[in-house]
Amino acid sequence: MKQANVSVARRISSRRMYTWDRLILGVIAALLIFAYLSTSHNGNVTKIEADHTHIDDSKVSSFKLKHIHRHGVGKKHSYHQKLDITDEFLTKAKDTYENEVKIDQTDKNNDLWTTNAEYATDNPFDYDFKLKNIRMPMKRMADRSVDFIEPFLEFASGSPSIASKVSIDWVDDDVIAPNVTDKETVISLALMSSNAYVKLPYHDDWRNISSPWNGSESDGFGWDDDGLRGHIFVNKEEDIVVISFKGTSAQGLPGSGIDETTANDKINDNLLFSCCCARVSYLWTTVCDCYTKSYTCDESCLERELRKKDYYYWATLDIYKQVEKEYPKAAIWTAGHSLGGALATLLGRTYGLPAVAFEAPGDLLAARRLHLPFPPGLPSYQEGIWHIGHNADPIFMGTCNGASSSCSIAGYAMETSCHTGKTCVYDAVNDKGWHVNMLNHRIHTVIDGILTEYDEVAKCLKPEPCIDCYNWNYIRDKSDTISSTATKSSTKTKKMHQTSTSKVHSSGTTTSAASSCVGRNWFGICTEYEL
Repeated sequence: MKQANVSVARRISSRRMYTWDRLILGVIAALLIFAYLSTSHNGNVTKIEADHTHIDDSKVSSFKLKHIHRHGVGKKHSYHQKLDITDEFLTKAKDTYENEVKIDQTDKNNDLWTTNAEYATDNPFDYDFKLKNIRMPMKRMADRSVDFIEPFLEFASGSPSIASKVSIDWVDDDVIAPNVTDKETVISLALMSSNAYVKLPYHDDWRNISSPWNGSESDGFGWDDDGLRGHIFVNKEEDIVVISFKGTSAQGLPGSGIDETTANDKINDNLLFSCCCARVSYLWTTVCDCYTKSYTCDESCLERELRKKDYYYWATLDIYKQVEKEYPKAAIWTAGHSLGGALATLLGRTYGLPAVAFEAPGDLLAARRLHLPFPPGLPSYQEGIWHIGHNADPIFMGTCNGASSSCSIAGYAMETSCHTGKTCVYDAVNDKGWHVNMLNHRIHTVIDGILTEYDEVAKCLKPEPCIDCYNWNYIRDKSDTISSTATKSSTKTKKMHQTSTSKVHSSGTTTSAASSCVGRNWFGICTEYEL
């Protein structure tokens, strides 16, 4: 009898365990089905991440250069001019280009256009660029109007602690973006970026569009004067526009070109990509006075410096504003090489635009210091920013620093390596046996030696966790407001820095009146001040 009872108990226990196993399996199956349905409902994430949604390989858009914008910086930061591309201009541009080719043909480091025969042209300004587009999801601010963005940036930069607590509305948009998995599209975007470097003929048909300075006289603002250049490409349907920003023209950096924008290019490079005001060596003057002591920097001071309207970032916003006004219904993309690429991604981050950069320095630190909007919990497949480069370029890889580096010798503090968005890196060191060299930073080295040589484009991936300036200590001043006063320099060699102060007595109260630097020479020394 006891054995029978034990047998019955065992059968009952076995049935109970079987029932519990079935129940657990059922719950797991239900959770899997729910996860699958949720993923499908939210935009078919897996499929989107794999094939970037609807790619139409049979459709290719043809783009032509339609306008060129130039925007003043420094003393002339309020100046903005535009040149429409006409038949007359194309004729003059062709003659100028042919003359430049004859002059520069002996210098292998100053290629004006790609040497690849497939993309040969006698006039880069009349070239027909072929690009493929895709539709992809992007998380962007619900209100991306200029009237909202510009005040928001002012507020966020002036009061970052308060701005971080402000709730911003974000939306998931289905946007048109460049197909960076297509080789010809990537090459065309690189050629657009190189197009912004090609020297233009002196021309008197520039139209003044800045206000209130909107007359026909340029007040000495010539083509080769200091400023930022933006080339505007439009497809035949006029529903897609690409803005390509000119990169760095630099003395001392081989193959980067030389023109009158060199001084301001250098200042903006050092301000955006250095840990603290570009403290390269005692031979070079810093671009701001935010250094406090050894590896310690006043972060509030840096952010105030970046807020000044006479730098390139703010010029990109103004150029975008004019392009958006002229093409209100078009999808706008941004592109550029080196400094131009970083400016393209910063603008793309600001307004939620697809952006493609070639060999750009790390832009994450600048984006944080400018307090640009970063959507919360953004999945990597919804990122509309791509950094394309190779590992033999020290600027792109963030290794062009240190006292003996080419950048430091030339007075550049290229100290950042962290990028926003996705990075698409070609392994030129192992695949081609290249050594890390400054010459590999040139846009035409990238086009002729990398983009056209590889059968497939590099895979674009989310960057690995990265920290810039890890050995620096950043402090915030007590005021942390938009208004600022200068910090007196402790050495004679720094009397001519970005800001100077004078004491003004009124009703027995001592205050500080600040004057800002509006002009610097190539060495970074301030030569002109403005109250």
